[in-house]
Amino acid sequence: MSHSASLRSVIGLDGTPPRLAESTLVMIDFQNTYRTGVMALEGAEPALAAGARLLAAARAAGAPVVHVVNDGGEGTPYDIRAEIGAISPEVAPADGEPVVVKGFPDSFHRTDLEKTLRALGSGTDLVLAGFMAHMCVAFTAQGAFNRGYRPTVVAEATATRPLAAPGGGTVSAADLRRASLTAVTDLFGIVVPTVEDLTA
Repeated sequence: MSHSASLRSVIGLDGTPPRLAESTLVMIDFQNTYRTGVMALEGAEPALAAGARLLAAARAAGAPVVHVVNDGGEGTPYDIRAEIGAISPEVAPADGEPVVVKGFPDSFHRTDLEKTLRALGSGTDLVLAGFMAHMCVAFTAQGAFNRGYRPTVVAEATATRPLAAPGGGTVSAADLRRASLTAVTDLFGIVVPTVEDLTA
């Protein structure tokens, strides 16, 4: 089956992945929320392991790192004051790595993320990873693009969950993740399959 040209190619946007050393890594919602219970994601554990590899690679390359968490309030699966809403220990922030708290899928919306990026001296290249692929990762990529950044998503360091489809049936987690990342590649950013597809 043939496919249409992407909007990125039509308007001449660069599709070359950035170097980690010249980027800022944004780790989105790598919270225990998604490892167990009502919000458990299909593929969360391998995605988390990939996120840990990405985080280690970014630190080794000297790239700035920003962690983002979603705060849904006390008693929710997104309660950042409780273990369920904490950042998973495999990707816990190191000393000096800022944590931005959000309440919307777009990590830029009503947060200090852009101010934090400026304080770190970040350029336009952002590398994104986290949960969920169809929600906060995709909307943060869009938010970054809308603000003049050049986001790149590392696919293996994302995951999502199966959802009911309009009109009946179920969209599998794999299909939803693939479609969501494909939508990102049409305009908002670059998607690389693995951590190893980014050079230091």
